[in-house]
Formats: sequence, structure tokens, C-alpha cells
Amino acid sequence: MTLHEDEVAVDAAVVRELVGAARPEWGELELVPAGAGTDNTMYRLGDELLVRVPRTPEKALALRKEQEWLPRLGPRLRCRVPEPVHAGAPGPAFPLPWSVYRWIEGDEAGPGTVQDWAAFGADLASVVRELHAVELMGASRAGDLSWYRGGGLHPCDAWISRCLADCRASVGAELDVDALERLWRDGLALPEPAGTPVWLHGDLKPTNVLVRDGRLHAVIDFGGLSVGFPDAEHATVWDLPATARDAYWDAVRIDEATWVRARAWALAVAVSGISYYGGTFPAFVAECRARLQAVLDDAAAR
Repeated sequence: MTLHEDEVAVDAAVVRELVGAARPEWGELELVPAGAGTDNTMYRLGDELLVRVPRTPEKALALRKEQEWLPRLGPRLRCRVPEPVHAGAPGPAFPLPWSVYRWIEGDEAGPGTVQDWAAFGADLASVVRELHAVELMGASRAGDLSWYRGGGLHPCDAWISRCLADCRASVGAELDVDALERLWRDGLALPEPAGTPVWLHGDLKPTNVLVRDGRLHAVIDFGGLSVGFPDAEHATVWDLPATARDAYWDAVRIDEATWVRARAWALAVAVSGISYYGGTFPAFVAECRARLQAVLDDAAAR
């Protein structure tokens, strides 16, 4: 499944060649597909390792960022995060950097894996508070740590307005895009965020949160790791049931303005996802549509 114009093709044979050339001691380990997202394709390697291969040159930069910062962030967080064990170099079989991590056992957060959504929301809030409290260790909002989701809404207005127009044409019969646009404008009407920039995961949606024994166990995929304002960090709570969202709100104790900006980010990321992946990634588009409906339902209930 190709998602991007500059995507570099990869399959199990290519990954096998990469691993065998770089780490011969792993060459005979079983290699099994372990999923694919918008940024990377994953393969489980043996029982203890995971190979992540970027889809595009831009996504490869995110892996390098993880290799640099996760070994420093991991010891400062109580939940488990990916542990890089090998930084793969470009080669004849694949022209981009790639990465190997310790395998983390767990299931994606969802109705079949989470036992108590209120507890899950509180646990996620705890992870967020803890990450945001970690010292920056010399990092700043610059270079690959300056991602748009850590800034203000206004620089994204023209882009998101185009995406809203796309959604009006593609899913307007199923979603109230006019109401979504009003919620986006509500966020824009507020002052830009202020305060001290913090560490941000950037994409704490359920597919990036692993559960064991019904409780939050690990946070994965730090490709969106950045330094910035936390408004967009809260956006993924609209991917969760209202019970989890309410528990998160109570635990994080953010102000109303931040919540309104977070809601604007939630719908912005979703409408851009529908606009970009509308003809290539139906499962992801379904996630985006579900988030937008949750945003609308939540706003109507407030």
C-alpha cells in the first residue's frame, strides 16, 4: 500500500537483507510483518526485536530523532517507551536510515483491551504530565524538534481551510463540516498559547498506546517528538470514549482555552488526514471520521 508520492518500496526480503548485512547475528531470526502506519512499516524480528523502516526520506529523519532522544527520555518516564538497539544505515537494498528496537509486548488501546476507560484516561494524563515535566536537556524548539503541532493554530489556517473544503465535498453528507469549521474558528479566536515549551510526544492516539492486563503499559512511536506548547498533545483524547476523556480532563486540569485549542487541533489533524489519505488509506480515514464525530458529539453535549 503506497501512501506518499516519494515513498520508497520495501518488503520482507529487503528487510531481511538489511538486517543480515548489518547484524549477521540476527540474520536467522524469524521476520514477521507487524503492521504499517502512515510513517513506517514494521516487522517483528525474533521474539525480542522490532524493525521500523520509514516510508519516505522525511520519515527517516524521525527515526534518527528517536535514536538520539529516547535513550535519554526513557529513564525519566515510568511507562515503557521504545528502546533503540540498532541504527540502520542506508545501503544498496534500501536508501534510507532504519531502526531496530526492543519488542514491547502489549495490545493497542481499544474496547477489547481496556478494562476501565476512566482509569485509562487518568493513566494517559499521568503520562502526559510526566513527559511535559521532563527537563529539556538542552533541546529547543528548533530543527527536527520544531513540529507544527507544538506551535499555534494560525499558521495552519489556510491549509486546514482547504482540508475542510475537501471534507465538505467527500464526507459532507455524513459529517457536519460547517459545525467543524465553526469549532476550528473558535480555536483561532483565542490568544495563541503562551508559557514554557515542553517535550511533546505529538501523536498519543490509541494505536500508539499499548495496554497489558487492561491498563496502559507503554507509549510507542515517538516520530512526532518535539518541543513546543502542549495544546495539540491533548487532541487525541477525542479518539477515546467520553468516560476516558472526562477522566483525562479532571487529571490534567487544563484551562478552558487550552481545551478549545486542543479540540481545534483534534479536528484539524482529522480533516487533514481525510484530505490527504482519502483514496489510499481507508482504515486511517475511518479513524479520522470517528474522531470528527466524537468532536461534534462532545461539543453538542457541552
